[in-house]
Amino acid sequence: MSRRCELTGKAVLTGNLVSHSNRKTKTRFLPNLGNVTLISDTLRRKVRLRVSASALRSVEHRGGLDAFLIKASDSDLSPGALALKREIVKKLAASA
Repeated sequence: MSRRCELTGKAVLTGNLVSHSNRKTKTRFLPNLGNVTLISDTLRRKVRLRVSASALRSVEHRGGLDAFLIKASDSDLSPGALALKREIVKKLAASA
């Protein structure tokens, strides 16, 4: 399983830890990921995603999973989240 947020695409970054003596050692900066269950209002079901903490805050700020996915760009989303977005758009188009 990759260490990548399914909604924002946040992934592992690499860099250097620099000591006081300016000695550099390679390190990996991991995203703060967690498994969460989000509810889709349009589909009326629960969805399990591996999401970063900042993405979870963004989902709540935008007004829920459906609103976040509709506004999100397709290149940032994982294949599973992209399929979910297509389902939501299809259902909204059918109901309108």
